[in-house]
Amino acid sequence: MSVDVHKGPSPDTIQVELDRRSYPICISEGATGQFAAMATDVLEDLSHTLIIYDEAVQPYASELGQQLRGFNEGAIRVDSCPVASGEPSKSIAEYQRLLAWMLEHRADRRSVVIAVGGGVVGDLTGFVAASFARGIRFVQVPTTLLAMVDSSVGGKTGINLPGGKNMVGAFWQPSFVWIDTATMTTLPDRSYLSGLAEVVKYGVIDDAAFFAWLSDNAQRLAQRDAAALAHAIRESCSSKARVVRDDERETSGRRAILNYGHTFAHAIEATAGYGTVLHGEAVSIGMQMAATLAIDLGLCDPELLTAQTQVLENCKLPITFADADPDAMLPIMMRDKKVSHGNLRFILPSSIGNVDLVGNVPSGLVRQAIEAHR
Repeated sequence: MSVDVHKGPSPDTIQVELDRRSYPICISEGATGQFAAMATDVLEDLSHTLIIYDEAVQPYASELGQQLRGFNEGAIRVDSCPVASGEPSKSIAEYQRLLAWMLEHRADRRSVVIAVGGGVVGDLTGFVAASFARGIRFVQVPTTLLAMVDSSVGGKTGINLPGGKNMVGAFWQPSFVWIDTATMTTLPDRSYLSGLAEVVKYGVIDDAAFFAWLSDNAQRLAQRDAAALAHAIRESCSSKARVVRDDERETSGRRAILNYGHTFAHAIEATAGYGTVLHGEAVSIGMQMAATLAIDLGLCDPELLTAQTQVLENCKLPITFADADPDAMLPIMMRDKKVSHGNLRFILPSSIGNVDLVGNVPSGLVRQAIEAHR
């Protein structure tokens, strides 16, 4: 992956409002050449950066490192470390390896960690930054659509345990998020399309007008139309910024709406084996199961599932999972972070643009929703 680091328009900026922890999301196409200037502007006394990157984007990470080294007459020390692509890297072993690497390279509380890659690297690196020296600054540089619209924003970091996804982690907000859509030009179709699931999610949970736009433009997004993509990323980031502003640490229940479809999705990922089904693919199927569950509970009209299905299909996303096994999935779902006193709880839609946290859901209906999308 190679991006021209010398040209490009000034980034469009969305502010995540969190009082002293507020930070900008910078969105552009081809403005990567301005990254070092942005970093030194936002981060005071920048003198040491540690770039942790997905091995698949090594050329891009190298360009960022070279840019930082050449800025301010070479005053910024840069160390870099690759991480193997894929969900298995979100492990205790990889977390421990990166902490040891940072110690070896003399990181301290003034150092800044830069995550370059998709959601796996962003989640893992964020947790490393949150843990080292009880928390040091970090920057998110997402290179996949899914990471751009979801995991890079909001400060959720973490790693997986063998029996559960994201079960160990911390809330740790980045200093800023740098989104250059030019980094997606070489992204494989499957990975790119996977990210569209999170885009569709924002329309269902928070923004009926955006969902209507998606209904008209899903095919343009699937074809990587630049203008449609730029609009979808901005609307998705704006939606997430609003939710995070209202409920940074998921205490009021507002932020839980971002987990629409995810209780099913995490169980799909775990039972299939992490990496077999991409996260966005699992979210797409999970949203279908969640909408079916909502219909069976009498919470929404069947037309909602019809509309959601059409948008997901136009985005070329899967809506069924032939290997879905309720007997294997239900025990994993019982370990979901939204379970309360042994009761399953789900984010379920009442209408397009509105969802609620629903508790005391009978396991029989959950099983029925899983089976409906096999």
